[in-house]
Amino acid sequence: MKLEPPLQQYVLHCGEMGSKWGINRSVAQIHALLFVSGRPMTAEEIVETLGIARSNVGTGLKELQGWGLLHTTQKLGDRRDFFESFSDPWESFRAIIRTRKTRELEPSLRTLRECAQQARAKSSKVPDDVADRLVAMQEFVELMDNWGERASKLSAKNLRRLSQLGDFVFRLVE
Repeated sequence: MKLEPPLQQYVLHCGEMGSKWGINRSVAQIHALLFVSGRPMTAEEIVETLGIARSNVGTGLKELQGWGLLHTTQKLGDRRDFFESFSDPWESFRAIIRTRKTRELEPSLRTLRECAQQARAKSSKVPDDVADRLVAMQEFVELMDNWGERASKLSAKNLRRLSQLGDFVFRLVE
């Protein structure tokens, strides 16, 4: 598949941004390509279009599947797997929220709860103001965790509406 210049620029930019967000450049480019292609693609098509090694594509596809950002489909009479991403960015956002919650927020929250509890214990030598900061961080992460849980359960349409409402609330508060 030959990408038109604006699509090439988008895919390259996503690779650059992915690197800054801690995501492998190839993984971000594969996701961007599948998003803009608008159709399922085989691993071989991805290799050919992006010009990256087959092993990098295989690893990238597994990573994206682990994030819940890809679906695998088949075509009648073809033994190859075809990969596609969500066509709606809000669906991708929901998948990322769910995965980050599981991988990052929940383990952090367990640790924060344990640390705050230990810091608040009568036998603790942690100063009260430091324990208060741990509790404040725990409460913050709990709030974000709850928000993420609720947001990930919304439909893409309602998540978008919530974000638009949030813009109204920001203007109201400011």
